[in-house]
Amino acid sequence: MMALGDRHDTPAAGGPERHVPVLLGEVLKWLDPQPGEIIVDGTFGAGGYSRAILERGASVIGIDRDPDAIEGGQDLVKEAGGRLMLVPGQFADLEQHSRDCGFDGVDGVVLDLGVSSMQLDEADRGFSFLRDGPLDMRMEQAGPSAANVVNELPVKDLIRIIGLLGEEKRATSVAHAIERGRQEKPFSRTVELANLIEKVLGRSPKKAQIHPATRTFQALRIYVNGELHQAAKALGAAERILKPGGRLVLVSFHSLEDRIVKRFFQDRTRTRGGGSRHMPEEEVPPATFQLLTRKAVEATGSETDVNPRARSAKLRAGRRTEADARDLDIHAAGVPRLAEFHGLGG
Repeated sequence: MMALGDRHDTPAAGGPERHVPVLLGEVLKWLDPQPGEIIVDGTFGAGGYSRAILERGASVIGIDRDPDAIEGGQDLVKEAGGRLMLVPGQFADLEQHSRDCGFDGVDGVVLDLGVSSMQLDEADRGFSFLRDGPLDMRMEQAGPSAANVVNELPVKDLIRIIGLLGEEKRATSVAHAIERGRQEKPFSRTVELANLIEKVLGRSPKKAQIHPATRTFQALRIYVNGELHQAAKALGAAERILKPGGRLVLVSFHSLEDRIVKRFFQDRTRTRGGGSRHMPEEEVPPATFQLLTRKAVEATGSETDVNPRARSAKLRAGRRTEADARDLDIHAAGVPRLAEFHGLGG
């Protein structure tokens, strides 16, 4: 087995340290990569999970929709000596990516859902209101941006997006303020939008550390990148490509993602249907997964002290059974129905 070195504290994909893999120990525990196995890292990012999996002797199909991540991972590709196949694309298509790499079945899939620390740290990507930058938020650096959404969508659609995807209780006030503001001057910078939202919502003394724009920015990012659609479709793709005994490990960072993952596992691990003395028990298809984590696994205090991003992380895992994969209704799984916008929404 090729040694990649004891370098968990060094950059996973070359260059200065920018990303600490969340729940790495727990991911490795439940993913359990073995020498000779094929593991899909559907959210390659800075390569933290992939490096650790490679060090266990498995081979990795790394997928990322961000061109910067693909470029940054080339040093690790060389270092891995043929055991890392790095693929540009969306993790929703991980089944096809695996087949294109020559594998009709894989032994494990891991997904770290949401935006990466790398993207948040780069002002030019426009993900964070803490650093002034263009109002962009596109992981693939192509297609409609967050600026397109806030400047072009009808206010009724903005209300639904901010309310559903940001879980912002005052979505109506924020959306109408955006509508008024864009009539004077289209929004182009992150700080412009953040300042407007702060004026509308104010600062809560009880939540002084949470910026009022947090929920709206989350909603825009999720919508621009179709993140919930991607997550749900990736679950179905993983179910189809995993071999019997293969492990599926998912790390989510907010309630919307975790709800989709939780519902998926609840449905796919059911062995009995509901019923009562008035109605017969419904017939349930064979379970496609065995649940490995009875409840969500969360980071320890020591990890959150070192890596604040881990505070909201939740891990869920399952093992693939021999049952045939099923069709997946992404909306039944918890993906909201939203207005279409240049191919986004659904």
